[in-house]
Amino acid sequence: MSLKEQTEELVTKPLTQFIDRILSYTRGKNPEKVNQSIDESDFISRDLSWIQFNYRVLDQCRSGKRNVFEKLKFLAITASNFDEFFMIRVGSLYNYLDYGRERIDYSGLRENQFKTTLLSESQEFYRAQNEVFEKELKPTFKKSGFEIAGIDNLLEAEKEDVFEYFKKTVHPMLTPMLLDVYHTFPIVLNKTLTFGVITRMEDNPKNPLRLSFVQVPQNLPRFYEISRPDLKILLPLEEIIRWQMDKLFRNIEIVSINLFRIIRNGDISIEESDDVEADLVDEVKRQLSNRKTGRVVRVEAEQNYSAHMMKILKERWDIDNDNIFVTSNLIDFTCLWQIINHVDFREKLPIFPSPVRPMFFPADGRNVSMFEILKKQDILLHHPFNSMELVLKLLEDAAADPNVLSIKVTIYRLARNSRIVESLLKAAENGKYVSVLFEVKARFDEENNIRQAQRLQKAGCFVIYGLGNYKTHTKLCLIVRKEDDKVTRYVHLASGNYNEETSKIYTDIGLLSSKEIYANDVSEFFNVITGHSKPDTYQYLITSPRDMRNQLIAMIRQEADNASKGIPSSIVLKINSLEDQRCIEELYKASQAGVKIRLIIRGICCLRPGRQGLSENISVNSVVGDFLEHTRLYYFHNAGSPKVYGGSADMMNRSFDRRLESLFLLADENLKKLAISILHFNLQDNVNSYVMTEDGSYVKYQLQANEKEVNIHQLFYSLREDQVLETGLF
Repeated sequence: MSLKEQTEELVTKPLTQFIDRILSYTRGKNPEKVNQSIDESDFISRDLSWIQFNYRVLDQCRSGKRNVFEKLKFLAITASNFDEFFMIRVGSLYNYLDYGRERIDYSGLRENQFKTTLLSESQEFYRAQNEVFEKELKPTFKKSGFEIAGIDNLLEAEKEDVFEYFKKTVHPMLTPMLLDVYHTFPIVLNKTLTFGVITRMEDNPKNPLRLSFVQVPQNLPRFYEISRPDLKILLPLEEIIRWQMDKLFRNIEIVSINLFRIIRNGDISIEESDDVEADLVDEVKRQLSNRKTGRVVRVEAEQNYSAHMMKILKERWDIDNDNIFVTSNLIDFTCLWQIINHVDFREKLPIFPSPVRPMFFPADGRNVSMFEILKKQDILLHHPFNSMELVLKLLEDAAADPNVLSIKVTIYRLARNSRIVESLLKAAENGKYVSVLFEVKARFDEENNIRQAQRLQKAGCFVIYGLGNYKTHTKLCLIVRKEDDKVTRYVHLASGNYNEETSKIYTDIGLLSSKEIYANDVSEFFNVITGHSKPDTYQYLITSPRDMRNQLIAMIRQEADNASKGIPSSIVLKINSLEDQRCIEELYKASQAGVKIRLIIRGICCLRPGRQGLSENISVNSVVGDFLEHTRLYYFHNAGSPKVYGGSADMMNRSFDRRLESLFLLADENLKKLAISILHFNLQDNVNSYVMTEDGSYVKYQLQANEKEVNIHQLFYSLREDQVLETGLF
């Protein structure tokens, strides 16, 4: 190591870290005051709460009941979640920092203080991820039939095969990009492995070091596979390139080779014009391209990275040491999907039971048209325990049925090869009126949604690209059918997307009905979405941005009023996120009035449960397991005549103020009891349940002696109708 490099490593780098730390204090970071502010706040930071959620996902990797392939799956999910968190939430924070906009977090911290706290907590989580990989998973690889190896672990004959692969496939795809006075700083792609190669130029003794970038090809498998008897050797692509890096820098001294990966701000904020149809799609396309060049918010780097390289990157991207995440393991655990989905190991993942018949579905229903069934009764689907096939079949039958006049549907996310789209195309070809409200701003599905929407538009469907400044998140479908001398309308209202793939791994509910009250409400809501209608009231729907927050608050207040009068009262909510401050404040008041409140919240929860004088009567559980909990149910005791709503909305500012959402009342008594039983067993789950504490952390529920396991991700496959009907009120 040269004298200059020693100086950088031993003096410059530590000094830079020290200065960064001092500056962080001048920006307002005082650990004791920060922690005090966080602890004293009645609200928990949305972003810090999200990190807690990802810890719960990571905890699945420690389960003694899961094999290594299941654990790798959950580790890969945490990595994907973490990337999205930085692209969107940390990216959003930098939108405030970079443009001098003020922001105060629920924790009471201003933007710079909060940035330091958030990045520190993120660093802790990143270390936890790597510790799980290194200590919990890696030691079990070999006995599980595979090994992630380096070049030095290969036999000579294997090295020869790898070299041929490099020479014929990898080498032609590599392009060194030199950074100097003659070359501009290249665009380093988001979420792409990149080498920073430091070389020495002997002919320039004053400034001998040069930095070049070599991007690892994204369209090649991350692992080169070598088969040995009873063992699959997986060689990371980056190690092949590192091994042969001198082929790209012939006759030049390579000082160091440094692998890194960046995450850029991917938070898209669109200010739509009145010309929504034309301008919105173009704006989405433009901002999607901006994701490639958005500001850098995270750098993952190997240990012992070059201080010279990092100094250049930090200056270029205006980041500090808090943004640098260092690892001695693989960079980017999402690459583990190649192992998880490998044909040799696919059978090692758990196989879940086949979907069962929906509760209260007629025994002979498979041989009867869904139109005939729905004229007699409503059906509540509970996915993935009930298949989405009934919804798909209903749309496919509607597309082919000569008596169907029109189909209207809202679409947020779709499967890549969507049967929903194919049904709508078929319906349009058959001369039916098809109206589709496509949300082209569905995060990370924008390109697919634009492509599918344009296919439908070309086929003659009436396609609406969103509504003004509101994101369309509601899930509704309306089918109009001529039957003898009248018209019957069939509706589907749901908590989940029209995506047949995610319906197999997300828990959701969906209501199928031909009741006129539902049909009138849904028809009116479509008129609001596609035109300028302003209905006086809905009977079974609560919608936003119209008055969802106010109606939910009114029901919370009614429970509080009942409790103050000695009338039985309770609230049970099962949602993905609880963040809206006004709703949280009303829940606090209801708790203080004596209402027993049980919350089942998968992810973000900004409410503090169990705080003396504030929320003693509130408990919060989070269920994290084999399926992603996505069902949204709202239960209010209502003096013994419970109101139960399902739908697309969480208790979040965006759900109430910036989205088109809907919640639907469950009017049928049997289906209401089914929804109550779903809530009941979620609260009984003692296998997948985590209990939230007053400080915002979570504790895994521990089975007591002689306590029988209740795992809802298994139980709902075998739930009987008599168990549903026996479920009492909360």
